[in-house]
Amino acid sequence: MSGTFDPNTASAKIVIAGAFGVGKTTMITKLTDREPLRTEEVLTEAGVGIDDLAGLQDKTTTTVALDFGRLDLPSGPKLYLFGTPGQDRFWPMWDSIALGALGAIVIVDTERLNQCFAILDFFEDREIPFVVAINEFDGAPRHEPDQLAAALDLDPEIPVLTFDARSKQATKEVLVTVLDRAIDFRTARSDPARATSL
Repeated sequence: MSGTFDPNTASAKIVIAGAFGVGKTTMITKLTDREPLRTEEVLTEAGVGIDDLAGLQDKTTTTVALDFGRLDLPSGPKLYLFGTPGQDRFWPMWDSIALGALGAIVIVDTERLNQCFAILDFFEDREIPFVVAINEFDGAPRHEPDQLAAALDLDPEIPVLTFDARSKQATKEVLVTVLDRAIDFRTARSDPARATSL
């Protein structure tokens, strides 16, 4: 895997976040070197009226705590991948999951853009650098990244990518982008002259 991740760093945490059913578990499963830890449970009637299943009629399971995977980079460092639960009722866990994160990937479904604004605010408020990854579901409307950036009211420096969470190559490209973004973000914060030019 290419990219500018600092090989002197022994390990780093990347958070993979998004609304319910956007592809977080799928992405972590594709990225990890070994079977990831998943806390998926079958959806039951207990969630009726609580969890928003609009557009997710075929979904039968949900993450109830977090997903966790590890990826060993060829250059030596280890990446720890933490996937957040998507439902609003699990939001109190997000601060613990995001603590100490190098960066974050916010996965978005174009048919449910309204569900990601609070998630974007979460990472902005905590000054965690992130990228936006549009998961191109089968049959979902396609839009250019700049159109989506405008619709989400993103700052120009925040990368917006389209990808397929089922593709190992596509998920790696998103991961490289968030590593580059995180390194640039931290370099700019430690170099005031560079920060003013970004």
